Amino acid sequence: MMLILLINLIIENEVYTNEKPILSLLIDNSKSIDFLKESKNVSDLLSEFNSNTKINNKFSQNQFQFGKGLDVLDSLTFQDNKTDIYNAISEVQKLNADKIAPIILVTDGNQTIGSDYEFLNSKQPIYPIVVGDTTQYSDVKITKLNVNKYSFLNNQFPVEVLMNYEGKEKVTTEFRITSEGKTIFRENISFSAQKNTVTISTKINSNSLGVNFYEASIQKIENEKNTKNNSKMFSVEVIDEQIKVLILTSILHPDLGVLKKAIESNKQRSATISLINDFKNQINDFQLIILYQVNNKFEQILNEINTKKIPFLFISGAKTDWNFVNNQQLGFKKIAINQTENYGVINNEAFMMFQQNNIGFDDFPPLKDFFGELIIDKEFQVLLFQNINGIQTSNPLLATFNNDNHKFATLFGEGIWKWRSASFLNNNSFEDFDAFIVNLVAYLASTKKRDRLEVSAESLFPSNSIINISAFYSDSNNKFDPRASLEIAIKNTTTNETIKFPFSLVNNAYHATFENLNSGKYEYQVAVLGENIFKNGRFVVTDYQIEEQFSRANFEKLMKLALNSGGKVFFVNQSNNLIDELLENESFYTVQKSIKKQQSLLDLKWILYFIIAFLSIEWFIRKYIGKI
Repeated sequence: MMLILLINLIIENEVYTNEKPILSLLIDNSKSIDFLKESKNVSDLLSEFNSNTKINNKFSQNQFQFGKGLDVLDSLTFQDNKTDIYNAISEVQKLNADKIAPIILVTDGNQTIGSDYEFLNSKQPIYPIVVGDTTQYSDVKITKLNVNKYSFLNNQFPVEVLMNYEGKEKVTTEFRITSEGKTIFRENISFSAQKNTVTISTKINSNSLGVNFYEASIQKIENEKNTKNNSKMFSVEVIDEQIKVLILTSILHPDLGVLKKAIESNKQRSATISLINDFKNQINDFQLIILYQVNNKFEQILNEINTKKIPFLFISGAKTDWNFVNNQQLGFKKIAINQTENYGVINNEAFMMFQQNNIGFDDFPPLKDFFGELIIDKEFQVLLFQNINGIQTSNPLLATFNNDNHKFATLFGEGIWKWRSASFLNNNSFEDFDAFIVNLVAYLASTKKRDRLEVSAESLFPSNSIINISAFYSDSNNKFDPRASLEIAIKNTTTNETIKFPFSLVNNAYHATFENLNSGKYEYQVAVLGENIFKNGRFVVTDYQIEEQFSRANFEKLMKLALNSGGKVFFVNQSNNLIDELLENESFYTVQKSIKKQQSLLDLKWILYFIIAFLSIEWFIRKYIGKI
């Protein structure tokens, strides 16, 4: 017996298991289900699948709910503000790869974000259950509204509105744009089955400084069921400033033309490109200097910039003379080696120096610069971090500085022309990228003295959206002060109800987040507690909800999805037919799998008990009978 312990013999067993096919049930938890008054039907359908013994005997059920994302089914609320059908199906397919796993998709087929699911390539059969009325009612709606975020005083800003019509009869209605209850533009428009799209382009005068709110709307047509999609609000901030930019460079590069085009996309901006060897003018003629690929020929210009505290944007690259730059006392240095590196982009959501949305920075191509250690000895704020081979670093790719009333920014890398191209590919427009450059230029060139408290907030929020307001507070030496306590008071101008929220400290900025505000106009005041320092502002929460823009289920797309995947489409009242289809389909079968397991004899309890009993008997024999 002791020999067994010493040898530790291994035996091999073959274990058989039965693996049922997996039935994935995906439930649309978005607001459109509730808006179409189908919440009860969906809940009843779920209960029917849960209680069906035959289905549970044949399948292993996995149940999920989806809206913007995919989650394991917990409790259906039908309160998700967005719907991504493509993502929900794709994620479930990844979970059940190489398994027999049909998918049941319970939805109205109306997707608001994500890739188009209509032609999704699915290895698993998909059975859509159509929720909602499929009858096509006459409906007019505003599909898209394009407008610039900023305009200039006594100028005009363009507004483009795309409208669609669903119906068979010819109809005529009125489109109008209003502000503060006054109509500032109107036009009669006609639709028909053949002419179901109308685009209106107009220009509106910007006569009032600050944020101005507008509403674009289409008058209701006869027998129209859904009027939620007949109007959209938008806002434009009117500012008053003209900026001339000088782009000084040591080389010719595609970045130069892209910077000029982006800057001059705003009519209040102009840009002049000059080689450093050819520049003879006075830099006093410009409000901002862009220094591109600095070398020792920039010495006189840098001395003048530092002396006069002229705002500048420093852009480095493969032709930058870092040995020269490091001796200029600009506030930053780079211990560079004679080797270049590609620096990817990571957006910093906590950036506070000016309002800048993430325009897809994280997916932009990398920029090229010399590899080395960055040393920064002045206070700075990071808009974009460096990403090296997929790893985010703490080093800035794009940073802003504001020291001793001297504002400047640094972009450590060349190749920004690729960003503009990537932005166009993503949005079919240069608008987002150009607005980013215009925002940066406007911030750097602004002569407005920095306030101790600065607040950043959007002026327009859709209903039920999460509202984020950020604040930056500095001490009397213009250095960020993390010790302060900030609070925001928000007042509904209709009801006069006021609520207060504290700010949280996140990455050298203060943030307040809140939601579930009713539609309406709001005024707010951000205050530093214990100090007589505050900032006022206003915003509007619209009653626009994207999930309420659909008047019927999208049967056509769901039908194509089912056909392309080898499934079938059913209506919510045909659940019995679907259950019969699943039970009778012989391609959904249980798979028997064998697994070979190696097991030590010592792991078998009966052998262990036998050894213990044998040794115990031997002990008693020796004890009472004597040595044998």
